[in-house]
Amino acid sequence: MKYYLYLFFTLLSISQLSAQNYSIKGKVKQAGTEITIPNATILIQNLPDSVQVEGMISDLDGEFEIKNIKSGEYLLKIQYLGYQNFYKSIHITQDLDLGVLGIKEQATDLDEVTISAARSQGEQRGDTTLYNADAFKTMRDASAQTLIQKLPGVISQDGTLQAQGEAITQILVDGKPFFGGDINTALQNLPAEVIQGIEIFDQKSDKALLSGFDDGERMKTINIITKPNRRKGQFGKTTAGFGTDERYLAGASINSFNEDQRITFTGLSNNINVLDYSSDANAQSNNRPQNGLITTNILGLNYSDNWGEKVKISGSYLYNNRKNTSQSSLIREYVTGSSSDQFYTEESRETRTSQDHRFDMRLEYNINENNRILYRPRFSASRENENSGFFGQSVNDAGPLNQTENTRTANNKDFDMFHRLFYSHKFGKEGRSLTLSANTGLHGDNDASFRNATNFYYQPEERKELINQEITRDRSGSDWETGISYTEPLGKNGQLELEYEIGNRINESDQLTFNILNDEVSNPDLSLDTALSNSFESKYLRQELELGYQYTLEKIKFQAEVQYQNATLKNEQFFPATESLDRTFQSFLPTVRFDYTISDNTNFELDYDTDVDAPSVGQLQNAIDNSNPLQLKTGNPNLNQSYSNRLRLRFRSNNPENDRSWFVFAQYNLVNDAVSNSTFTAEEATELPGGIILEKGSQLFKPVNLDGSKDFRSWVSYGIPLKFIKSNFNLNGGYSSTIRPGQVNNQLSFNNSSRISTGISLSSNISDQIDFNISTRFSYNDVENTLNSNLNNQYYNQRSRLNLSWIIWEGFVYRLDVNHQLNSGLSEGYDANVVLMNMSIGKKVFGNQRGEIALNVYDLLGQNRSVYRNVTDAYIEDGQNNVMQRYFMLSFSYNIRHFNKGTDMDDYNEIYN
Repeated sequence: MKYYLYLFFTLLSISQLSAQNYSIKGKVKQAGTEITIPNATILIQNLPDSVQVEGMISDLDGEFEIKNIKSGEYLLKIQYLGYQNFYKSIHITQDLDLGVLGIKEQATDLDEVTISAARSQGEQRGDTTLYNADAFKTMRDASAQTLIQKLPGVISQDGTLQAQGEAITQILVDGKPFFGGDINTALQNLPAEVIQGIEIFDQKSDKALLSGFDDGERMKTINIITKPNRRKGQFGKTTAGFGTDERYLAGASINSFNEDQRITFTGLSNNINVLDYSSDANAQSNNRPQNGLITTNILGLNYSDNWGEKVKISGSYLYNNRKNTSQSSLIREYVTGSSSDQFYTEESRETRTSQDHRFDMRLEYNINENNRILYRPRFSASRENENSGFFGQSVNDAGPLNQTENTRTANNKDFDMFHRLFYSHKFGKEGRSLTLSANTGLHGDNDASFRNATNFYYQPEERKELINQEITRDRSGSDWETGISYTEPLGKNGQLELEYEIGNRINESDQLTFNILNDEVSNPDLSLDTALSNSFESKYLRQELELGYQYTLEKIKFQAEVQYQNATLKNEQFFPATESLDRTFQSFLPTVRFDYTISDNTNFELDYDTDVDAPSVGQLQNAIDNSNPLQLKTGNPNLNQSYSNRLRLRFRSNNPENDRSWFVFAQYNLVNDAVSNSTFTAEEATELPGGIILEKGSQLFKPVNLDGSKDFRSWVSYGIPLKFIKSNFNLNGGYSSTIRPGQVNNQLSFNNSSRISTGISLSSNISDQIDFNISTRFSYNDVENTLNSNLNNQYYNQRSRLNLSWIIWEGFVYRLDVNHQLNSGLSEGYDANVVLMNMSIGKKVFGNQRGEIALNVYDLLGQNRSVYRNVTDAYIEDGQNNVMQRYFMLSFSYNIRHFNKGTDMDDYNEIYN
């Protein structure tokens, strides 16, 4: 009997030993150097069938650690774009530290036989799309933006860079923030030739990255991976030019990289409507035509480094001085419940001079492998001087209703300061963690203005009114939030999170309006207008308790959460009368997320989220704004918080074998108690609270809560290389619809609009001697109004572009940028068929051809024009603005290229020859 017991326990101990799991760790570097390789794919495969067991991506220091590997024989495989695959057989019977693993760059040729094959453009790794930069040909001096706009699923629409149907909100360089959220500045300060790979993904929030539990907050992010042998040196570009009508431009972008320490300086001064310094020769082609005539001066600095082995820091500062002189005209057709339609036309001009400062920083302190601190401060301040005026007139079927001639001077100041602090502790048990967070904010707005208006009211009889006022508005606010999150593993694949947060938002707003009773500028006689003055305070205290569960398998990730929120909104008015209103909201906010990795290159995501949004102090404050006496505005202290439901789908497929890519995005939103507009149009002179008279034909706009706000948006993109012309073809399309509730003279109105859009693009992939991009986008819009069928209409627009850069012969460069805009169905005089053509001819100079002298012409055909349409719940508006007109400019630019470490003759020839 003892023998059998001994045998039983022996077999049991052996089975337990064989079931024990171990970890593998190591560090990936470029062979023969100290250059670390971030974002390399690490795979563990079974022997002998090569079935994948586990996998991950190396961190920014090239390090990796894979846990929960059973004992046995395996094959370790390392993949990285531009490098040879690395293989190593490993035998696991205990935790294994492989040390440094060196991978070699891919060979480009052989002595006797040359084997060539087209490099794969990219691949899909879970929810991350990774592109190989070398597979997309650009001119030698092209910027990162030119390269990124060649990628499948990436488009620039209405001046916003979008990827896979969503706006890009963050740029990283080797995983570190680069110029905060300024996308254009970030992309224009890096040349395409230093880029090895580009990642597009949805970055989780700082809290989710620390705790390991997804909170649903995402930022569509582009991470630029630089070439290892371009991470030490100085590179950039400088440009200077002078042209007709005293047009000028001077700018520079200079990068100094020393492995982890990276400093970037950018500067710009111009009066040709360029808002960010561009390393591309045709700077204007990077942005849609800017409204007005703009003079811009910019200074920017970005810094990132590792301070020792435990501290990582990055930060940026941007100063902007800008002057914009603009003229515009518009026509509005209002939603009315009567058979008599009402129109409003306006001609305006304004000059705004502003100064802006923006600073942000990220400081990460890894105390040890289990404790981590993250600190993120952000500060912005601005000052603006305004000198403006407009002439507005309202008419209906009976004739003119009213008109105003209005002038205004103003001085506006505001600042915002934020601090975010996170502390994370990982316990000895895998998946068990504690995260503490604290956020604070301070905000201030100080506005002072003088306004003079001459108003005429024609119905039922003509009357004239003169207004001469001084208006001051002081707003200050503070907010804080603190929270604690605890995660606990449940079983092998599950994780539980318990979280509590509490926060408060306090805003104070004082608006004082004085009537000026004399004409003395230095000593005006002021009288407080109590009907237009108000002192107000709003407090929004909320507490949240959340329970979530996350289940993860090799290909499936499921997460469900439920949050209970208790919020108190307290509004208090101190002047002109004392009033207070307290309300309490109790909300249950469920969330469900499902991720499925269909294959190595195909990923599917579906998530459902709920959220609440409290009204702002500007929406709550019950103070009349008579900036336009024909269109008064006021707040509503009785507003409730809105409750939104969002369902979102994402599908990504990128086949590296044939470089065909599919991206699908769809999102549906339903908002209850949405903050919408109530529009009251006076059919006769009406007295408002405080004794203000709303004359016949004038409007009062007031925010109200309405149910039934819905919107749906979808986007599909298909990309494929056309090898017979060495170009990439991309087809995209989408459908969107919105239902916006409104209230017109106490009648409920719905503005229903739908849009069908499609676009195609063809970008060259021929060589670094010629580069072109041809694209066109078409959209058809259908608008219906349930209250006034006279507003039902259809309109369409088309935007086409040809961008060409061509080194013709012996360093002579020809560049052409043509933008065609076609609108149909807008109001009379606002339909436009415009061709904006920019052209330049340049000559490369110096032995290394790093300099270029060019003659540029902007708006060669003299057709530049800016028109738009806005559809709201209260009106349909068509407008146009003045824009920059034709000029010629002679410019000189110089490319700075000096790489210290790792640069050999082949690298030199690649860059300069």
